[in-house]
Amino acid sequence: MNLFLVRHAIAADALPGQDDDARPLTPEGVERFGRMVRALEKLGVGFDRIYFSPKLRAVQTADLLMPLLEGEAEGTPYLAEPPSSALLEQLRGESVALVGHEPWMGELCAWLLTGGRRGERFPFKKGGVAHLEGRPEPGGMRLLAFLPPAIGRKL
Repeated sequence: MNLFLVRHAIAADALPGQDDDARPLTPEGVERFGRMVRALEKLGVGFDRIYFSPKLRAVQTADLLMPLLEGEAEGTPYLAEPPSSALLEQLRGESVALVGHEPWMGELCAWLLTGGRRGERFPFKKGGVAHLEGRPEPGGMRLLAFLPPAIGRKL
């Protein structure tokens, strides 16, 4: 499996009384992540599945990835919490994107690469993407690329 771990793009701060789950992307976040999507497209990246956290900022980030999708998109609560075997068991497809949040994307990356959960070793910037390849199980994947959001400006 080719697995792309994606941290949501830049989101607005919560307004007083606003639920954290309802924070939308900022216009800057949309624009910057749009550049990342175009960079991924130039690199020939496409997905047959996209899974995303139900939090609004992740849903909107997944929406921006839709031009690269040739299959289905699905929300999952497992991307709004620490990585679990339940998340890995849900994954289907050959080229899959997971859109979620820190610190869990870094922890998921570490878990898949090393079998350990030292997520601070893989800090994701907002809109950052990691490309892994292999079996989606702890220690079963290898890192092919760790792309910061600035890559969109370079490509």
